[in-house]
Amino acid sequence: MRTANEELKAYAKEREVFLWQIAERLSLQDSNFSKKLRRELPEEERERILAIIDQIAAEREVG
Repeated sequence: MRTANEELKAYAKEREVFLWQIAERLSLQDSNFSKKLRRELPEEERERILAIIDQIAAEREVG
C-alpha cells in the first residue's frame, strides 16, 4: 500500500521532475524537503506540491 507521499514522489518521477526542483519552488533546501516527506502531508500541501510538479513539467515542455 502506497502512502500519499510515495504517490507524490512517483508522480514527480513520472513527470520527470526532481525533488530538488520542487524544494526550490517551496524555498526549501532539498534535504529539508526530503525530511518533510517522511511524514504524511496535509491535503492542502499535497495539492500545492502536485500543482508545482505540473507547473515545472509544463515549463519544460514549453521551453
